[in-house]
Amino acid sequence: MWTHQLLQPLPPYNLFNSHSPSKLTKIPSFAKLNSTQNTKNHNGTLNSTILTLEELPPNALLRKKKEADWIGGFSLGIDLGMARTGLAISKGFTVRPLTVLGLRGQKLELRIMSIAEQEEVDEFIVGLPKSSDGMETTQSNIVRSVAGRLAVRAAERGWRVYLQDEYGTTTAAMNRMVDMGLSKFTRQKKIDAYAATMVLERYFSTSGQKTELVVPKNLELQGKLRKGPPKDEDFFSDDDVIFDED
Repeated sequence: MWTHQLLQPLPPYNLFNSHSPSKLTKIPSFAKLNSTQNTKNHNGTLNSTILTLEELPPNALLRKKKEADWIGGFSLGIDLGMARTGLAISKGFTVRPLTVLGLRGQKLELRIMSIAEQEEVDEFIVGLPKSSDGMETTQSNIVRSVAGRLAVRAAERGWRVYLQDEYGTTTAAMNRMVDMGLSKFTRQKKIDAYAATMVLERYFSTSGQKTELVVPKNLELQGKLRKGPPKDEDFFSDDDVIFDED
């Protein structure tokens, strides 16, 4: 959630590939996002390749198509902020707020990975800030950097990272909490997690067709993404929601 924050730009991070939709205006299908031709060096060996949404479709699309091999992958919604980061979880057809983290940098990334492992997720849906006209902002660049670092960590385990437009989700989250009758104190404490919930709900409402796949440049990591995480057909019951105080 990015509201009234003074932001400092981060240095470029070059271990991942993620293309801005604004540069892909003539692409007709979401499956073409992040696609490119394989390139070869002067020896004719493969230099780099970019995975596509067609190769690694998000869970929301697999659920819509009722793919035979889809066993109900779990999704972690992430609403990044300067001071706090909200998380939400989707297990099967249920979306709910999970927790709020008061961490930054590597500590935040490691904590997210730990929670993902605990919750048995196989994909991350990261909210991408945009303005009302759909254009990206300075905050978008910061989120892309964090998402890129998460993508590198996630790929080690075969987990995928996607970006999802989050415009308006904080307002929608606040309205929902007001409608639920939550106190002002509770709303302030949990707004980030509810915003992450709205990011996930938007992702599922569009069947993942407006997401952007974040791909590490490392070919070994791309291979791990293609292989995917170990499949587990067990479904676990939802634990109680715990909000971190740190």
